[in-house]
Amino acid sequence: MDKIYLSEVDKIHPVEMQDGLLLRRTMSYNNDIMLCHFTLKKGLVLPLHQHKNVQIGYVLKGKVKFSKGDDSFFIAEPGTSYVFDSNEIHGIDEVLEECEFIECFSPIRLEYT
Repeated sequence: MDKIYLSEVDKIHPVEMQDGLLLRRTMSYNNDIMLCHFTLKKGLVLPLHQHKNVQIGYVLKGKVKFSKGDDSFFIAEPGTSYVFDSNEIHGIDEVLEECEFIECFSPIRLEYT
């Protein structure tokens, strides 16, 4: 697998993940961990899901309502960090304001390379 050691967000072409509402830029990764930058448009909904990867994030701008499988939720705004453990159910009820955040995945998400 190729590794990306150094990158700049403005020089990476975004991958459209959901009808132009969700854009991903895979920043840097090695065999153990991956860093991605996401841009989400207002109104995006991401259904509950789970994956083996631990996911930790930090909101740069905007506001998003995350949900968990147990009917709980939290609002993330600039400066908020969060973590979803391996196989923990999570999703986005709604992007309340256009949002940007960074997330790390471990192990890496091969589909994002």
